[in-house]
This record gives sequence, C-alpha cells and structure tokens, in this order.
Amino acid sequence: MSNQAADAVFDALGEPVRRRILELLNEGPTPVGELAARLPVGRPAVSKHLRVLSNAGLIEHRSAGTRNLYMLAPGGMAAAQQWLVRTWDTVLAAYAAEVARLPRRSSP
Repeated sequence: MSNQAADAVFDALGEPVRRRILELLNEGPTPVGELAARLPVGRPAVSKHLRVLSNAGLIEHRSAGTRNLYMLAPGGMAAAQQWLVRTWDTVLAAYAAEVARLPRRSSP
C-alpha cells in the first residue's frame, strides 16, 4: 500500500464527524437518513462526509430497494495500519540501536 492510501485514510479520520460515522457504521449497514438523525450535521453534510470516507476506502455502500446502505469496508484501515506498523518498527529499531550504543553500567 502506498503512503497516498494511508494519507487518504488519515485525512478522512481527521474530521470528528467522520470518525463518529465510522463508529455508527460499526453497528451495521445504515442508510444516510439514520446517520444524519444521529449526528450534529444535516443530511447534505453527512452525504459529503460519506463521499470522503468512501474515497478513502473506509466505507462502501449498496442499494437496497430505494435506500443506499453504508457499511464499513473490510480492510478499510489496512493502509493506515501498515503505515503505523512501518513507522513503529522504524522507531523501535532506532531505540534499540541507541540502547545498544550506550555503555553498559555494572551492577552493584
């Protein structure tokens, strides 16, 4: 996965309303109207947030009759998770190198 994919995920997660939408979708597929009823923004704003989340690969939608149901995308957080693991591995390696470089103290 590219840094561009991780950037899109982190950018999408930077907005509190979008994080709340993901929390609500964790309960299962939900139509936009139900999401809007549980959020402090109107339906048009929720639709815009859903578009950003979808473009970042965090959610998907399917039509069910006349309704569009939104749900979490399996693996939607994979790009961010991989970025975090790579970053954490780099930090741990630097820490281990620094510890190895320090002189050892003898025990009393």
